[in-house]
Amino acid sequence: MDVKHRMIVFDAADIDAESAFWAGLLGGTVVEDGTHWRNIWVDGEWQIGVQLAPDHVQPEWPDGTPQQVHFDFYVVGTEGLDAAHDEVIGLGGRLLKAANDRTAARGVQTYADPAGHPFRICWLPAD
Repeated sequence: MDVKHRMIVFDAADIDAESAFWAGLLGGTVVEDGTHWRNIWVDGEWQIGVQLAPDHVQPEWPDGTPQQVHFDFYVVGTEGLDAAHDEVIGLGGRLLKAANDRTAARGVQTYADPAGHPFRICWLPAD
């Protein structure tokens, strides 16, 4: 198999809000492809797709309706975490679980995008 392209696709009832969130977070642009599909382009390539799913049911992380997919994004230090947190919230995401210990060298916080898909912002030491 000669794969030319890879894409993660999210189902969402509001594809415009979902697409704007991921494009904003990744520094990309939204390209409309009909009434039921959006492509998120980053650095000149397709990265994420969003398809209309009017009956989409949000996951209830961690103990309800199971998550369907998640991303881990890595930043440097808690300064990177703070900046990422502000950006996620500003784009319409929400915090699901704060880090247990923000003084640790590495850690994670769990968020949800506007359609409820969980993802994590992880921090690592600078070195």
